[in-house]
Amino acid sequence: MDQENSIRLAKRVADQVPCSRREAELYIEGGYVQVDGVIVEEPGARVTDGQAVTLAPDASLLEITPVTIIVNKPAGVNAGIGSDGLPLLGCLREEARVETVRGERFLKRHLKNLTMEPWLDTQATGLVVLTQEFGVSRRLQEGLEQEFIVEVKGQIATDGLALLNHGLSFNGKPLPPLKASWQNEHRLRFAVKAPKPGQIAHMCRAVGLEVVTMKRIRIGRVAMSSLPVGQWRYLKPSERF
Repeated sequence: MDQENSIRLAKRVADQVPCSRREAELYIEGGYVQVDGVIVEEPGARVTDGQAVTLAPDASLLEITPVTIIVNKPAGVNAGIGSDGLPLLGCLREEARVETVRGERFLKRHLKNLTMEPWLDTQATGLVVLTQEFGVSRRLQEGLEQEFIVEVKGQIATDGLALLNHGLSFNGKPLPPLKASWQNEHRLRFAVKAPKPGQIAHMCRAVGLEVVTMKRIRIGRVAMSSLPVGQWRYLKPSERF
């Protein structure tokens, strides 16, 4: 685009509304401004006189509030310790969003400054949280109970279920008690606080079982419920970890 014959979108909106430049930026970043019928969220985007710039009737100057996003991570996506959550951003497309009663508009700013909590094995599927909210991130770091459904194969050792609940060690240290039970003949349910990387697979091997698949379905009081693999939603106002 010819820089000499174009201006910043924020200036065009400020002149057109009219409003201050900062207010124009808030309108744009809030997803309320369209250029030729397409939402543009970058205040610095360049527009020409011939382009139609419109402001949504429900445009608001309220600051964009931080969000928390629930993702059903696919297998093979890195969400391990040390990951910044960037590999998960590929899941956060509008078409992969599952609508909730809160009905937030999906904005590019929701993809910035996200913290991923807690880690999940790369080959596992299930609940991962991406958040811009400091309070949520701090709560998730407190070692909340996590629930896993683990498909296994092999023959469990005598007293193996009891050992899974309490009596095994990992990396040379005794593991604290947890809750392990059979869902059916091939699936175990684990409820464990702050599991370490590789812990559940190690525990299964210790009693003669091999992990086939692993899925995390709950963190604290928030359950993944029916969220399909690879899709996401915003945390509901009523949900607390």
